[in-house]
Amino acid sequence: MKPFNSAPFFSLLLVLMLAVATPALSQKNKAASDVLVERVGDTAFIQVRAPSFQTLSPRQQALAYWLTQASIAIDPIIYDQLSAYGLRQKRVLEEIMAHAKGIDPAAKAQIAEFAKLFWANRGNHNDLTSQKFLPAFTFEQLEKAALIAQQNGAFRTAYADLPPLRKPSDVTRELESLRASIFDPAFEPMITAKSPAGGKDTIQASSNTFYEGVSLDDLKRFQEKYPLNSRVVKAADSKLTELVYRAGTPDGKVLPGLYATFLKRANDCFEKARGYAEPQQAEAIDHLIRYYQTGEYAEWVAFGTVWVQNDATVDFDNGFIEVYRDARGAKGSSQSFVTITDKPVTPAMKKLAENAGYFEEKAPWDAKYKLTSFKLPVVKAVETVVETGDFSVTTIGDNLPNENEIHEKYGSKNFLFMGSKRALEEASGKAAEAEFAADAAEVERAEKYGTEASDLLVAMHEVIGHGSGKLSDRVSGGAQTFLKEYFSTLEEGRADLIALWNVWDPKLKELGLISNQEEVAKAMYDNAAQVALNQLRRIPHGDTIEEDHERDRQLVAHYIADKVPGSIEQFTRNDNAKTYVRVVDYQKMRKGVGMLLAELMRIKAEGDYDAIKALVDKYGVHFDPGLRDQVLARYQKLNLPTYFAGMNAHLSASFGKNGEVEKVEINYLQDPVRQYLGYGAMYDKNLAP
Repeated sequence: MKPFNSAPFFSLLLVLMLAVATPALSQKNKAASDVLVERVGDTAFIQVRAPSFQTLSPRQQALAYWLTQASIAIDPIIYDQLSAYGLRQKRVLEEIMAHAKGIDPAAKAQIAEFAKLFWANRGNHNDLTSQKFLPAFTFEQLEKAALIAQQNGAFRTAYADLPPLRKPSDVTRELESLRASIFDPAFEPMITAKSPAGGKDTIQASSNTFYEGVSLDDLKRFQEKYPLNSRVVKAADSKLTELVYRAGTPDGKVLPGLYATFLKRANDCFEKARGYAEPQQAEAIDHLIRYYQTGEYAEWVAFGTVWVQNDATVDFDNGFIEVYRDARGAKGSSQSFVTITDKPVTPAMKKLAENAGYFEEKAPWDAKYKLTSFKLPVVKAVETVVETGDFSVTTIGDNLPNENEIHEKYGSKNFLFMGSKRALEEASGKAAEAEFAADAAEVERAEKYGTEASDLLVAMHEVIGHGSGKLSDRVSGGAQTFLKEYFSTLEEGRADLIALWNVWDPKLKELGLISNQEEVAKAMYDNAAQVALNQLRRIPHGDTIEEDHERDRQLVAHYIADKVPGSIEQFTRNDNAKTYVRVVDYQKMRKGVGMLLAELMRIKAEGDYDAIKALVDKYGVHFDPGLRDQVLARYQKLNLPTYFAGMNAHLSASFGKNGEVEKVEINYLQDPVRQYLGYGAMYDKNLAP
């Protein structure tokens, strides 16, 4: 998520570089030592635990069960949103994995590895880099495995809306039609191509399915009624139409649209969840059900308005929410999570929220862009029960909703995902700090204060970052439509910079939110300078950065180094020929933080597209591939995972005669194949592990 994301519009994702001392905002014990479930190449599957589940009442546990089922219900949608071939690829891989008896062991192992990476990334493009990855097996091996699986009973039933493949010729035909999408590196090479090649625009060069047969030029003359939850399609007569994501209404007045099968199943689960929810949360669920039936934006806003004011212990989100995947920044990706409030940690975050006015007053931007009135947000540290769709275990913070008309009137909800954070810290290890730190003092500082610095960065990013600043009248409805594909990079960078600016403020010490202020601040700055170098390990090909959060981190470091000489330097040591990045002068770096923060706030407030484009294109997009190759080689020697995928908790329920939940049990499967085949079985019982 993607390191940081957030409000008003996005979700936050921070892959922690350092795993160090006990977190400052949480004194809970670490997860069990088996947090690292499995390693597939440079991807680690990590177990996310929710020990607070045991403290819930039976009614709350039943609510969590049905909300989790609703999350699983929408999970297939993202595969189709990221590629027109995604759901069909998913079906093939899952049928083979569920019926693998008799398949050649070597081919079976290669298919299993590819399937796990496919699930981890919701398709065969890397979640962070957007780049396509290829299997180790051949087309012939896949075909042979699929035909053996069919003999074992695979493909005999429908998978959601996909028809059965009952004959061997049906399987062969299906695989042939998927050949290029799986094996050809030049076919759909990127989910979201923000630096397109070959004369195509960003929409035409992207594999995602938010648009079909449409160019950016076509959309200049088209007004969408459902900008968040539709696919825009060019018909044979060249007219553009919207295919709305909706289940349809029971009375037939609103017909089903795209993803109706998945949204109807989710609504069935929400109907059951509603009976266990408190009144305000039940009202929010009612609006969400209606939204999924009709696709109407008014129902989405009604849901968000009630939801944002509800601070339930068992909380959730479910919808077409974040727009990172769309090069235009308009279409929402399907995602969901279910959480339990981590009560011991939440008070620290609330202290920040209660002092948002103070930090706004101290912001380095023009007074005309400063808020003068505040709606206190709902702030909560949480443990995650389930994350599905386009929501990653590396998302450790979120600020929602994204709709400007909601958070301006009713505030926002700020989540800090403690279960994910603990799992990431335990799985990351300490080897990277010694390898990339500029000197021994930096290593020592990271060990003592690194986790406290990262915790505080997340909290300030989410709680006082995204909700800060005032827009001009020109863009009062939101800056996203003005800043387009650069909005996400700007907003994530702005929220990071707010944390970097305020970490030196004595108010944090007064509130009891920081220990050794100077050392914590330095640790935060060390990481902000280094990350532009270290993150190159996640971009194994090319010389451009496509992901918004990675662009924002490079923008921050490179802008400051360029604009404030003597602040940050990149250097190569003579004794080992390795490249490092270090902060030369922390107060000079803070000066650069203030300069960039003030400019980003101005750009957002005024909707200055040309200015943000110039900044990001100069400082946030391009890198030296030779330097990337060096970073990759250093990480490979450390044998550390580069990417992370989450293993959710598994909830199982027993039911009474009238269908009521009698008991819910939580356990941890520790097996990606069991988890994902279990999810697939919701739409094809033939996949049940």
